[in-house]
Amino acid sequence: MTGLLAERAGRVVAIELDRTLAAHLQEKFEDEPRIGIVQGDILATDLAAICMEYSTRKCFVFGNLPYYITSPILDRLRIYRASIRGMALLVQREVADRIVSLPGSRDYGYLSVFVQLFSMPRLLFAVPPGAFSPPPKVDSALVEFQIEPRLPQLTEDAQNLLLNFVKRCFARKRKNIINNLSGIAARAKVERALDELDLPVTIRAEEMSIEQFAALHARLG
Repeated sequence: MTGLLAERAGRVVAIELDRTLAAHLQEKFEDEPRIGIVQGDILATDLAAICMEYSTRKCFVFGNLPYYITSPILDRLRIYRASIRGMALLVQREVADRIVSLPGSRDYGYLSVFVQLFSMPRLLFAVPPGAFSPPPKVDSALVEFQIEPRLPQLTEDAQNLLLNFVKRCFARKRKNIINNLSGIAARAKVERALDELDLPVTIRAEEMSIEQFAALHARLG
């Protein structure tokens, strides 16, 4: 994949955790000036520093994400979103469905809000197990991410506070918002805030848009 990407991109920087594989890639591409190999953990990699090293303001991220650490990697990429113009990530199909889902869908949840707060994700196509060697036991899908803030007026700290609030709202998906927020706000206060937003007191988190979460959080804060 590294070689194929280099055919289309002016520069490819591959980040590989495995030392042996990284050494193999360095040997394989030692005569290819467009490819750089970084042996390291993506969860500890400074993407902004890499962009600076290669004299580019923003990069495009492509990756086949290990399914068991997909969320931590997405969180890491969100931190460096100012240095990313777009992404294409291969993830488990179930996770892809959650990432792109909209309010009212059974797949809509905290992960949907988290990703859509800083990007516009789009499912491109499914990838069957047979495309891998060895084949996994699950289907995969390629998701494209256009980096674009949903609520650009929010500071980094404000976004983090909002995400913590949303996580609490989704704590128990079958419960309505009022019950999930019982630990941080009085029922009467939540009811009043929902009424001001023209939302029913029975509303559940999976029915609310990102803008509605932000508005409710602002009224309860």
